Amino acid sequence: MVVYVDLIFLTNLCIDGALIGLTAWMRKTKLVWWRWLLSAIVGALYVVMMFVPEFDFMFTFLIKFGFSLVMLMIAFGFKGLQAFARTLGTFYVINFVAAGGILGVHYMLQSSGELFNGIWFTASGGMSFDLKIAFWFTFIVFFGVLFLFKAVQSSKRKTDRMTTYLGKVEVCIDEVVISCTGLLDTGNQLTDPLSRMPVMVMEASLWQDMLPASWKGRLKDEAPDNLILELDQESFQWQDRLRLVPYRGINKGTAFMLAMKPDRVKVTMEETCYETTRVLIGLDGGVLSSDGKYQAVIHPELVQDAASAQSTALSAGATEKPLNVV
Repeated sequence: MVVYVDLIFLTNLCIDGALIGLTAWMRKTKLVWWRWLLSAIVGALYVVMMFVPEFDFMFTFLIKFGFSLVMLMIAFGFKGLQAFARTLGTFYVINFVAAGGILGVHYMLQSSGELFNGIWFTASGGMSFDLKIAFWFTFIVFFGVLFLFKAVQSSKRKTDRMTTYLGKVEVCIDEVVISCTGLLDTGNQLTDPLSRMPVMVMEASLWQDMLPASWKGRLKDEAPDNLILELDQESFQWQDRLRLVPYRGINKGTAFMLAMKPDRVKVTMEETCYETTRVLIGLDGGVLSSDGKYQAVIHPELVQDAASAQSTALSAGATEKPLNVV
């Protein structure tokens, strides 16, 4: 059997480097390039030692574990026992994910004949399994599994970041209270040019039981001023609350959004509650979130104005909370 030691060294150098790099990404740690390279070289040299008979004593659990500690010490240094333990745990989780992914893909692609050909029985009657995975298969699937793992983790981080901008929204008009989840959009600058009130956008489907029946399914494509003109033929109890708010969409000209003036709006974010009456509710005929995580877009002024009002009251020595903060 011919063994290309240089090819095995370079392959394991790439694999160990990828494991160290992904560990740093998971731990949000910046690597120094020469420490990263040196750590990968140490890991690759350990694999090469498999082909030196004099070093067969090194392939025990304690030696393997010790080499992993040395690799992490070289790459990340020692910044405390707790931080190092977390890095070690992250490193082994990534290793187990990669190894499990390789085995899983291997078994998924195997035929029943290949599976049974690898099974053999020992002299004592026990059953064993001879696992043979091609070198290039391992190399390709390894990086495929790591790429998929990183993509999943990136999606999870994005979701976690978005969660910090989500809040509970309650809109009250007369005796009607509509509750939903809202996303705080710090770049939202939509305001009514006449009253200068901020506009919080909500999905019109939340209000479908209160809106005129003839509007159903038409808010998305039809001009809102046409819908308002139709109210002459039918009664609508909130007709005096309706507003037309001009806005400019992306790559579009000026359009109008149908909005309503509520009695009050309450926004709860991170256990802090903000309440205001100076706001308009814009109705969007579509779906604001494709995955249904939120049904409203919160204007930043609803939180900023309340927070600044509270700060001003506290600095002035007020003993009561301002009306728009609860």
